[in-house]
Amino acid sequence: MSRIGRYELEREIGRGAMGVVHLAHDPRLDRRVALKTCTLPEGVSEEMAREFHARFLREARAAAGLSHPGIVTVFDSGEDETTGVPYIAMEFVAGHSLKEVLARAERCDRAWVMSTGALLADALHQAHQAGIVHRDIKPANILVAGGDVKIADFRGEVKISDFGAAYLRKSQSVQTAAMGSPFYMSPEQIEGKELTFHSDMYSLGVVLYELLTGRRPFSGDTIEALVQKILTEDPVPPGKVRPGGLPDAIDTAVLRAMKKKPEYRYPSWAEFARELSKASPLVVGPDAIPDSEKYVALKKVEVLSNLSDAELWEMLRAGRWSRVPKGKIVLKEDEPGKTLFFLARGEVKVTKGGRLLNVVNPVEYFGDMAYMWGGSLPRHATVESMTELLVAEFDPAALDSMSISAQLHLTRALARNLVDRLALANTRLIR
Repeated sequence: MSRIGRYELEREIGRGAMGVVHLAHDPRLDRRVALKTCTLPEGVSEEMAREFHARFLREARAAAGLSHPGIVTVFDSGEDETTGVPYIAMEFVAGHSLKEVLARAERCDRAWVMSTGALLADALHQAHQAGIVHRDIKPANILVAGGDVKIADFRGEVKISDFGAAYLRKSQSVQTAAMGSPFYMSPEQIEGKELTFHSDMYSLGVVLYELLTGRRPFSGDTIEALVQKILTEDPVPPGKVRPGGLPDAIDTAVLRAMKKKPEYRYPSWAEFARELSKASPLVVGPDAIPDSEKYVALKKVEVLSNLSDAELWEMLRAGRWSRVPKGKIVLKEDEPGKTLFFLARGEVKVTKGGRLLNVVNPVEYFGDMAYMWGGSLPRHATVESMTELLVAEFDPAALDSMSISAQLHLTRALARNLVDRLALANTRLIR
C-alpha cells in the first residue's frame, strides 16, 4: 500500500490545480482522512514551484487555526520524508461538493439554502476574526456531507474547504486577482484591488443565488464579456428566476451581498447572517425550526456567553428541537428519564402532586437532575407548557460527544441553574 508520511493511501477522490486529494487511513489514530498533496504541473519554474509550496503551506496554516462546523477541520501537515512531497491531512467529508449538487440536483430547498447561508456566513465570520480572507468561495470549495443529489429538494450539511488561496492579513503575502473562479469573483477582485471580507461576502452571495435559482447571476461567451457584466450589470433578482418566486426578503439579502461596491454590502458577517436567518421563516413550514433560530436562542443564554460560535453550533446540533403547544405535558413525575431540556421560548410550570413548585422561563433548563446524576432517574416533578414552546431535548450521549470545552460550559450553566433554584426555594421557606 502506498504511503505519504504515516498515511496509507486508499484511493484518489479529487484533483485540482495545486494538488491531488486521496482518501487515506491514519494508522496512529485509526481514522480516515482526506490527504491533500501538493503536485506541481510539468515544466514549472523553480520560482513558481516555491510559490506553489508556499501557497500550499499557507492553506495548512490558515485552516489549522479554525474550528467551526462549517469549515473542514485540518488535523496535520508536513512533508513526506522520502519524496519531500508536502501534505495536509484533513477531515474526510463523505458526500459531494456543491458543484456536483448543482450539476445533478433539480433545485435546492429554499429553507436549506437560507440555513446553509447563515452557517457559512458564521464560518466566514470566524475566518475574518482570525484575519483570513478565503478569496475562492465557490461551489467546488464547499463540501456537502450526506444528502441525495438525485432528489428534487436537496439538503445536506456543508463545510468550506480549500483555504489555499486564503490571504492572511497578518502576513506579508501578496494578493493577486488571479485567485478564484471568475464566475464568483467580486468586482474588486477582478480589478486587482485590496480584498477584505466583503469580497468573500460577494462570492457567497453568488453561490446562494445559484443554489436558489439553478443558474449563475452572470454568464458570458468569453471571459471579457463575463467580466464586463460583473463590473457593470445588476443581476436579475433570484425571485424572478426561480419558478414560483421567492419572498422579497430573500432577494434583498442576496442582492445586497452582491452589491458592486463593498461599502454597500452588509457591514459585517453577523448582520448578513442575521438577515438570512430572518428570511428563513418565510420559506419553512410552521413546525420547521431553522438552524438560525436555534442558534439565536442559544446565543441569548448568559451563562453560555463564553462559548465560541463553533461550540454553540455543537450544542445546536446535539439537541432534538421541537415546538410544543400550550397545555401539553413535557415531563411526568415518577416516569424514568435521562434527557436534559432547554427552553428556548415560552414558559412551563413545574408541579409535584398537583402543587406548583416553579415556573421556568425562556433560556433556562429543566430535567437536569437526571443528566447531572449520569443515568436514568424517576422524574421528580411534572412539567407542563403554559404557552407555546420551542424546546431542545439533549440525550447525554449526544452531549458527551461535544468538545470538552463545550461540556464544561454546559455543566457550569446547569450548576448556575441549580443554585438559582435552591436560592428561590430558601426564599420561599423563609417566607
